[in-house]
Amino acid sequence: MSESAIRAEKLDAADELAGLRDRFVLDGGVYLDGNSLGALPANVPDRITDVVRRQWGELRIRSWTESGWWTAPERVGDRIAPLVGAAPGQVVVGDSTSVNVFKALVAAVRMAREESGGDDRDEILVDATTFPTDGYIAESAARMTGCALRPVTPAEVPGALTPRTAAVLLNHVDYRTGRLHDLPSLTAAVHAAGAYAVWDLCHSAGALPVGLDEHGVRLAVGCTYKYLNGGPGSPAFLYVRGDVQDRFDSPLPGWNSHVEPFGMRPEYEPAGGALRGRVGTPDILSLLALEAALDVWDGVPIEAVRAKSLALTDFFLECVAEYVPSGRVESLTPAVHEERGSQVALRCPDAGDVMKRLIERGVVGDFRHPDVLRFGFTPLYIGFADVERAGRVLAEVLAG
Repeated sequence: MSESAIRAEKLDAADELAGLRDRFVLDGGVYLDGNSLGALPANVPDRITDVVRRQWGELRIRSWTESGWWTAPERVGDRIAPLVGAAPGQVVVGDSTSVNVFKALVAAVRMAREESGGDDRDEILVDATTFPTDGYIAESAARMTGCALRPVTPAEVPGALTPRTAAVLLNHVDYRTGRLHDLPSLTAAVHAAGAYAVWDLCHSAGALPVGLDEHGVRLAVGCTYKYLNGGPGSPAFLYVRGDVQDRFDSPLPGWNSHVEPFGMRPEYEPAGGALRGRVGTPDILSLLALEAALDVWDGVPIEAVRAKSLALTDFFLECVAEYVPSGRVESLTPAVHEERGSQVALRCPDAGDVMKRLIERGVVGDFRHPDVLRFGFTPLYIGFADVERAGRVLAEVLAG
């Protein structure tokens, strides 16, 4: 047995989160793709059976009130809030990440202009390394608001801010490399320039402490199907800080965000609070699947999750260094903890074929064009023996 395998046994024996693995449906493989789709929490199927058979099948339309369907977007939002460092009443769940990015970005421009007293703020900065959809949304939001769009890297943001900047769209964690960006300092710089920061938390929510309230973030969005394990296509969330909610001017007003939704009035008057982030009828089945999935977080401090995440990714990099021949792969993920999310990205010339063979061997990660192997580490169900096995199988595949 290798030194890494022996160490993995000791680390698993001391792991305070090891018992959480039983809260998920897992097979005998090593699932390192939770940064794309989280594993199924074991309690979700029975909960959804009740939603379908009893709430929909028997109560039918009465479930909007008797089963709490109508208030689910805010109720589930309040379940997510502590995981991203937000007080209750600031997170609403619904729609996709893309739709929520659009809402937040356009609203940010409108609020920045309202504060400046004119249309002189006519520029949006967007993370040049962002997930493509965020870039597409930013381009559309810029056209809609008459803004110029300027791509910059997160490190360039402080120097790129001008009196013209209205909004800045940033990723907390780079989806390709796993780099964690400095949310506190970037938020402070953007706000000091009189602009609004909009944070995409897709690769950090459920993986590490975010501290939205603590760091003065005003607007943020995130998905729920990665580290929050809400299921394929589960609805996204929108965070609107309490002190800007009365000025949040959504570009997608809907009857669900109306102050009197059943009044059917032709004039739109927004509801108060985070409700302003709602649009249309909630997607109840996926929303309640997410609500059930969040039960796995009961009693789990996000700080403990972060500590294990760093330990897992450190250990994986150590296993790669021990098992994989020197020069065969290159880590794109920062070695410094303060700059690392919960994934490891390895550059490998034949990455697509390597990942295919890894999956055939029971180690599931994913491939990002043109040459990146991505491995996501979800501390709720990944152990150190999994990590050691993944590093060993990767070496065998590369040698084969």
